[in-house]
Amino acid sequence: MRTFLKWLGRGILALLLVFACLVVAYWAPDRSVDELKARWAPSPSQFVALEGMSVHLRDEGPRDDPSPLLLLHGTSSSLHTWEGWTAALRARHRVISVDLPGYGLTGPFPDGDYRATHYARFIGELLDERGVKHAVLVGNSFGGQVALETVLLQPERVDKLILVDALGYPPDPTSVPIGFRIARMPVLNRLMQFVLPRRLVEDSVRNVYGDPAKVTPALVDRYYDLTLRAGNRASLPERFKHQPTIESARRIATITQPTLILWGGRDRLIPPDNAKRFRHDIAGSRLLMFPALGHVPQEEDPAATVAAAEAFLE
Repeated sequence: MRTFLKWLGRGILALLLVFACLVVAYWAPDRSVDELKARWAPSPSQFVALEGMSVHLRDEGPRDDPSPLLLLHGTSSSLHTWEGWTAALRARHRVISVDLPGYGLTGPFPDGDYRATHYARFIGELLDERGVKHAVLVGNSFGGQVALETVLLQPERVDKLILVDALGYPPDPTSVPIGFRIARMPVLNRLMQFVLPRRLVEDSVRNVYGDPAKVTPALVDRYYDLTLRAGNRASLPERFKHQPTIESARRIATITQPTLILWGGRDRLIPPDNAKRFRHDIAGSRLLMFPALGHVPQEEDPAATVAAAEAFLE
């Protein structure tokens, strides 16, 4: 027994030493917004006060557009995912992109409420702040869920809807990025608020691309840096507690706005079967599949995907 306890003690000590080495090697404390602004908030970025937050957004294009586009990004992403689209659209359309609460430079909701209904109310407040009465909502992944909830809550304010690999049905992924898996693990998600291997972020981004070779070091830098924004890592597990349910998905069939559905054929996080469900449930909607693209087609191939959006808008 003494020999067993001796070896057990040595084993525990060895594990603690390995753990300590990993913490030291991958120590990544939160970064302040001021630290990140210089690189990730150049012009035309601006910050507006909403719900006790300093919300990072960009508002580009002609101000006389009667129905501006509001672009909503997905989980652990930011408004930068739409840069290819905004460059193509802003000559003819007013285009507003925003870092949703809990992500990018905006940071967490002060009240810790990450329900989709709260995000929908936030979108209404954002439109009011921008002086926008009617808008076209464009949402990728979680941003699609926010767009859907906004349409259901304030249908009179939404003229058209574009869903890009959108979250709307109970998740049934064939592959989940490792970062998202850790965010759902009670002990590890606490640890990841203090340590973050850059390789973990890279693997997560590569997982959602149809062609992982397109994931560049600069792209990984963006995802990594903005994940470290103070409060973002702590908010992610809270946001994951509020996923679509069968009951919430039934409301999708009540949407009457003209709707375009864009989807990456290689999306393993929200597989293409979801696109077909949207097409079935939203009367008159159009579906366009991009066979070679993954979960963020607007980022992976902005030219092809924005061309489809422009055709729909016109």
